Amino acid sequence: MTSVKEFHIEEEATADSLGAGSFVFTDDYSVFDWGKMPDQIPDKGASLCTMGAFNFELLEEAGVPTHYRGVVENGEVCSLEEASRPPWQMAIDLTQVPKLPNEGREYDYDSYHEAAGENFLIPLEIVFRNRVPIGSSLRRRTEPAEHGLEFEEWPDEPVDLPEPIVEFTTKYEETDRQLDRAEADEIAGKADLEELEDLALEVNRVITEQAAETELVHQDGKIECLYYEGDVGVADVVGTFDENRFSYGATQLSKEVLRQYHKRTQPEWVQAVEAAKARAKQEDIADWKSLCDVEPKPLDERVLKTARNMYCAGTNTYTGLDVFDAPPLSSAIGSVQGL
Repeated sequence: MTSVKEFHIEEEATADSLGAGSFVFTDDYSVFDWGKMPDQIPDKGASLCTMGAFNFELLEEAGVPTHYRGVVENGEVCSLEEASRPPWQMAIDLTQVPKLPNEGREYDYDSYHEAAGENFLIPLEIVFRNRVPIGSSLRRRTEPAEHGLEFEEWPDEPVDLPEPIVEFTTKYEETDRQLDRAEADEIAGKADLEELEDLALEVNRVITEQAAETELVHQDGKIECLYYEGDVGVADVVGTFDENRFSYGATQLSKEVLRQYHKRTQPEWVQAVEAAKARAKQEDIADWKSLCDVEPKPLDERVLKTARNMYCAGTNTYTGLDVFDAPPLSSAIGSVQGL
């Protein structure tokens, strides 16, 4: 299980061979690293599976290696085009994910790689950015000039970057941590960091071009990768409204909508999460949730319906497929703005 999808194993991966299995997407959602939230968003799982499968098939056409094998319908693996209904299960190749030992916030990546051999999920998230929105951590960590921008300081509006940038964060630590290139290279193990960067830029190009054909703007996203016998490939899921941020006009179209809604309507919970994370860092505790004494509250039905229509209408628009019974994206966006 992850916070939003189940993980089924048909054939386990070994030190010298890939396995076979599938993701089963649920309607759960997660924000602020909390894990499963109190509500479900109807059709969200099928939306993520549809959009992820669509992007994997685009990447296959572009020659990008991935672990995707198709969607599953009635127990059979098929392409997205062959599916007769919105899919919720995705067939994938499996790699090994060794245990990552830790003492507090110190993680033993040497042990991870010793157990991994030549077949493992690289314990990094590779982040690509095309735009710097308000509130982006990039504004706190860097100056505009570092990215070829002519501003002395970051303006109070989103900024398009002249060229995409790639950054690296941890994958399996209790809280995602920004990495410099030297530390990312060490955590990547046998995988070549420049190859991972090139792969991320190619994924970004494919998704950005697809979005542009549908009046969406692709702002940023991430990939995860597997290493198998010297080669790297894209793993997990790519280019969905959970992994990536898109916009339609001036309106955000991603899970960020739910993050911002919780900030406005449940600030006491968001502040408690931030305080717990800060305390955990100060006291060298990995499990920050054990320090949080406030629980998130369920959402109103109106909010869940708006989120459902955002996911479904956005998927219809991005893929160009009439997969879901949903209003036009322009109408769905109007409801999002009303939140």
